[in-house]
Amino acid sequence: MGQQEKVATSLAGAVSEEISASLTAVDAELARRYPGDPGTRQPVHTVYVPGDTFTAGTIRSWGDQALKALDEHAPDAASFAAVLGIPEELAAPVYDRVRAKLGREPVEDLRIDFEDGYGPRPDAEEDEAAARAARLISEAYENGTAAPYMGIRMKCMEAAVRDRGIRTTDIFLTGLMQTGGLPEGLVLTLPKVTYPEQVTAFVRLLEAFEEAHGLPSGRLGFEIQIETSQSILAADGTAAVARMIDAARGRATGLHYGTFDYSACVGVSAAYQASDHPAADHAKAVMQVAAAGTGVRVSDGSTNVLPVGPTHRVHEAWRLHYGLTRRALGRAYYQGWDMHPGHLPTRYAAVYTFYREGLEQAAARLAAYVAKAGGDVMDEPATAKALSGYLLRGIDCGALDTAEVARLTGLTRADLDAFASPRRGGLTVTAP
Repeated sequence: MGQQEKVATSLAGAVSEEISASLTAVDAELARRYPGDPGTRQPVHTVYVPGDTFTAGTIRSWGDQALKALDEHAPDAASFAAVLGIPEELAAPVYDRVRAKLGREPVEDLRIDFEDGYGPRPDAEEDEAAARAARLISEAYENGTAAPYMGIRMKCMEAAVRDRGIRTTDIFLTGLMQTGGLPEGLVLTLPKVTYPEQVTAFVRLLEAFEEAHGLPSGRLGFEIQIETSQSILAADGTAAVARMIDAARGRATGLHYGTFDYSACVGVSAAYQASDHPAADHAKAVMQVAAAGTGVRVSDGSTNVLPVGPTHRVHEAWRLHYGLTRRALGRAYYQGWDMHPGHLPTRYAAVYTFYREGLEQAAARLAAYVAKAGGDVMDEPATAKALSGYLLRGIDCGALDTAEVARLTGLTRADLDAFASPRRGGLTVTAP
């Protein structure tokens, strides 16, 4: 054992107590502002469907159209992999999982749109569409045809459309309450936010609704859509998006980048508006830093190049979408926006390839960390958290199976949850 060291100190215990007392307020502020990841499933994408075209069969229709596109333009694993450059060893596993996903759960997150995708309508028409959206969503959750997450994007809080947006939100939420209550997967998206005060105003709207129905305070959360330069850099030079998160008072669940509105706002020509433009990278980097540790997730935008027409055009659009999605995943933007059913095959192909090609290395590193076995990489607790999060995201979207992850890591789903986040335990799916 060797010689036992003599331990000596110079400071009285009162010094430590004094320091702790002086930091009590900071400790509370850190806990309030940076609670960490919520531990719930994050969808890999959001699909927007105009309020007047959404039907009970929309989600199944998107899946069927995506499968038809595969049948027509890439009828087997080899041809699909050749188009996208998927490694040969992953071609069949990815292709089979993509087809299974499109049959089982083609859309993970759907927003019925009452903003740009819907436009200005007579009040009576939008009233009816909002009530109809509530009824259809309630029925979908009741009969098991809903996406894991569903909700609406209302009009923004700018003066010209503010009253309309408030009324649509009220009609929609009231309709849900009258037809079974608020579903667990409910998501609201507030677009074109420019000032934190607009977030504060929306919080007040949700508070009033909760009070009117006796709901717990904070039951209703929402996403903030970043579509203007002023939301990134305020007039006083501060990062307005950070103040928006604070203004949401714990209700913000996501920051969604709006590719085309934001690009136009900063003067990017239409031909160059894309999610990999330097202006887009800057905006999303600011969003990412502002959201880090807050529990607010960041979502990438979309591409408006649709996979339609002859096969060579579809393949070009697929390659673009696949590349943009892989690029976003590498930058830790785990969610994006898909505009067309033909984007679903490449969304899932990119996501599944991302998780399957890194599975064995991530599992080995996590297993070595748990066993304190060492190896050629020295990981720390923060990296173990990231590795667990990576594997859980893969399981949740269907890229990985719980059983294969358990075999490679020796860890259960509960073990992974505990490593990834103390708050974990929300909405998940059963792995195929």
